[in-house]
Amino acid sequence: MNSRLAAVFLASALLSACASAPPRAPEARRVLAPPAGTLTLPERFVSAPSPQDELDSLATWPAADGSTWLIASAKSTHRLAVYDADSGKRLRESGGKGEALGQFKRPNGLAVFGDYLFVAERDNHRVQVLRLPELTPLGSFGEAQLRSPYGLWLNETAPGELEVYVTDNFMYGARFDQVPALNELDQRVRRYRLRFDEADRMSSEYLGAFGDTSDAAALRIVESIAGDAAGDRLLIADEDLSRASTLREYTLAGRYTGRAVPAGSFQAQAEGVALWNCAHGAGYWIAVDQLDPQTVFHVFERDSLRRVGSFRGEATAHTDGIAVHAAATRAFPYGALYAVDDDRAVTAFDLGDVARALQLQADCLD
Repeated sequence: MNSRLAAVFLASALLSACASAPPRAPEARRVLAPPAGTLTLPERFVSAPSPQDELDSLATWPAADGSTWLIASAKSTHRLAVYDADSGKRLRESGGKGEALGQFKRPNGLAVFGDYLFVAERDNHRVQVLRLPELTPLGSFGEAQLRSPYGLWLNETAPGELEVYVTDNFMYGARFDQVPALNELDQRVRRYRLRFDEADRMSSEYLGAFGDTSDAAALRIVESIAGDAAGDRLLIADEDLSRASTLREYTLAGRYTGRAVPAGSFQAQAEGVALWNCAHGAGYWIAVDQLDPQTVFHVFERDSLRRVGSFRGEATAHTDGIAVHAAATRAFPYGALYAVDDDRAVTAFDLGDVARALQLQADCLD
């Protein structure tokens, strides 16, 4: 090959490399014994595996016919997967890779409000809104600010008006594994106000960002977020194992309260977190400790954040997202906890089993 032709090939290779996204650092896995006293509860179902999907986050939606959907984001196939929440049977898929509305690039966090489904797209740098059950795209927001959106939490502030909290886990380095400097970590959670009119037209307003920037309490690696409007509380998972992964408490206005779950609660990454909202103001937080070979689920008191117990399944492993569906379904009279199993399947636990095994408040069995 002559030198001129070699130079052409070299330039082509360099252009191709620049056009391709650098690989992301693989997630750390920790094979450790579960905490003392961890109970084992059998899953009520484990869905058929789909390893090509790389499932991540979950949300539920009660359909008009009395059934319940379990919706999962499938990062590697750039689509949404819909399951029957009572049986784990896969019902349909939607999406595909692209930038048009109705398509996705690395869909991640999911949230449902009424008949609206919100989808955070890491590589389209936006949150897309779709109408259920048709999964009709209505619009998107956040493109001007979001760099690497992951988790979502929604709060209704007025009829037809929502505040949306989005974790933004932007990183640096060739493998996107370098945490930004402390002064940039005040952008770890972004807030938006959304309004819908009767014709499903959507408008959005950016309300700013927040995150503690102290060395002791900064949000270094963020994905999962959940909130409790009645308690003026957000719990935000920091996955940074070098600083002891934990859940930190913020107000809905974005102020760090200085509180977190008890030190040492997590041995691996703190992942999915959800509020189990029970009758008469009772309730618990359920959060993932991403241990191998089985995921451990920690249960914390709603207000005090005291850990009251932990459990694991017989199969569920390396969980990212969870969803707590506290309302009765056809198969789960007390509701269900749904979890992702090793990026390949979805599993379900009966919340009645959890409440009885951990001797939780009777209000959670009403």
